[in-house]
Amino acid sequence: MGGLSAEREVSLSTGRECAAALRDEGFEVQELVAKADLPAILADEKPDVVFNALHGRWGEDGCVQGILEWLKIPYTHSGVLASSLAMDKERTKAAYTRAGLPVVESLLATKPQIMAAHVMEPPYVVKPFNEGSSVGVYIVQDGSNTPPQLSEDMPDCLMVEKFVPGRELTVSVLGGKALCVTEIVTEGWYDYAAKYQPGGSHHVCPAELPEEITQACLDYACRAHDVLGCRGVSRTDFRWDDSKGLAGLVLLETNTQPGMTPTSLTPEQAQACDMSFGALCRWLVEDASCER
Repeated sequence: MGGLSAEREVSLSTGRECAAALRDEGFEVQELVAKADLPAILADEKPDVVFNALHGRWGEDGCVQGILEWLKIPYTHSGVLASSLAMDKERTKAAYTRAGLPVVESLLATKPQIMAAHVMEPPYVVKPFNEGSSVGVYIVQDGSNTPPQLSEDMPDCLMVEKFVPGRELTVSVLGGKALCVTEIVTEGWYDYAAKYQPGGSHHVCPAELPEEITQACLDYACRAHDVLGCRGVSRTDFRWDDSKGLAGLVLLETNTQPGMTPTSLTPEQAQACDMSFGALCRWLVEDASCER
């Protein structure tokens, strides 16, 4: 847990929650805060299984998965290729498109290009194409006359994506089976604070939706999980413009390391399917393997 990415604090919270749950399930657990010496520590400790509670770059993008494959240590969640592919939002969308899944228009542009002039007709969203947890998201409103002025810590290459109005939906897939649909209700954008601060968002689980939309979300999430080659658990996020019916439903991204904090979506969905948090963590450990 921990790691070197912008999502370090979220990962620490996930790690603490999962470690406590696994101890309650009878496992012997050692909490390891990941730093630059992680490969040497793993080689020395030789754990039976690594529960990957890392989020963001280096922990969710295939890097740590490659280390674990090299050391032949069984681990949870997706493998090298699926992790790397899902972390790259633009390549993820290309995979969705090849599988016939609906996506919204997007492109990659440099930070100077984005700050100099609109690279897409507003409204649109600017965000890193290889980070999660809504880190570094800018929304350019319809009718805006000026391009966004981005912070210095934003990366040089960014995704610009057409803004889709409507409702925020998400589906977790566990072992190839979709759990349920959650609607995320916030006062504004579902940003980092809305995701992780108590009271930042309200989850309706299961979501109150037309049956056609519910079934489409479940089906699309399973297809996304499969086309990306995910293992263990994944979570796919959607936007739904309810004024357009099924045609208004689009996939945004798939998360191969869904958060497992007190406000996280996947544990809520598992609970809605009568699976406790401890049982979810146990399932992930028992599913662990190499060559994922």
